[in-house]
Amino acid sequence: MGFTVIKPGICTTIQDDGRRGYLGSGFSPSGVMDRRASHIANLLLSNKANDPVLEFCLAGPTLRFTTDTFIAITGGDFSPKLNGQPVSMYKAIPVKRGQMLSFGAPKTGVYGYIAIAGGSVRVPEVMGSRSTNLKCGVGGWQGRALQTGDYLRFMTRDVEFLSNLGSRSMENDDAFYGFGKDELTLRVIMGPQDDMFTEEGKRTFLGQVFTTTSKSDRMGFRLDGPEIETIHGSDIISDGIALGAVQIPSHGRPIVMLADRQTTGGYAKIATVCTVDIPKLVQCQPGRKIRFSMVSVQEAQALLREEARRVASWEKLVKRPCYGGVSPRRTARRLTPILEAQAKSSSTQKLWIMD
Repeated sequence: MGFTVIKPGICTTIQDDGRRGYLGSGFSPSGVMDRRASHIANLLLSNKANDPVLEFCLAGPTLRFTTDTFIAITGGDFSPKLNGQPVSMYKAIPVKRGQMLSFGAPKTGVYGYIAIAGGSVRVPEVMGSRSTNLKCGVGGWQGRALQTGDYLRFMTRDVEFLSNLGSRSMENDDAFYGFGKDELTLRVIMGPQDDMFTEEGKRTFLGQVFTTTSKSDRMGFRLDGPEIETIHGSDIISDGIALGAVQIPSHGRPIVMLADRQTTGGYAKIATVCTVDIPKLVQCQPGRKIRFSMVSVQEAQALLREEARRVASWEKLVKRPCYGGVSPRRTARRLTPILEAQAKSSSTQKLWIMD
């Protein structure tokens, strides 16, 4: 039991945290673009953080469910609807067999995420991950984006109960993403090839405003803005590329490398965007203004630890007992005196067994 794809949306794929340990063999990690949003979606359903989710870009899919389950929708606001009725984001939502999930145009953000209770969809693990690598055609659902008519089964059949359902919701994440602000600041660690740029080039990178463009995808975000000056060009002997690496090609404008980045590259990298700020970047629609702010490695590590503590606190929040929640223990306590009274009243009555 699972769902049928009525409309595939734009680049709707199965993604988890990515495929680790294969950069040396030429395989990019892939994985979700916005790890924060995917982790929250799984957290709301008591899934593991790394369980696969459906990721879509700019236009969401239309899905018809063939079994009862629960879902959570996070990321950009695509006005989700269930059987034509608006449903909340950042909340565990019960879905019944036969209901249809659909989306509208994006009000905010670029990427949306759908988590499914019970561990999500049943797809094979390839090299330690269920993420879709579109360029290599491996992982996910047949190594490709979803298409009309696809039928995907769930890991767990008929999830009819989710404890403390009333607590499984959070405020939307607009404040984190800064959707209401005209300008976004991304924190970066300088290097590893920042010595190839002039002092004026570094001042330009850290002091000027850049703009997101439509020439962006899962591989990288190309920014427009002033040219960043090098000493003797930006060509280097190809070396490895980390998530968030800021390449400066010969035209002098930044490209931030993301989930489907190539494993090596021959352009100098002036800096690397902090991991905690990657979700902010990938949810930027074209035309968003970007500034870069330098931090140390120690500061970046502290930011990551703080993010981990925040997620741990959210996990406690969404699992707290709530008024009106359906709890097996509470139901048992209420039924016990009723059953005991019935047992006493029937103890004096004869039991007739008919052949």
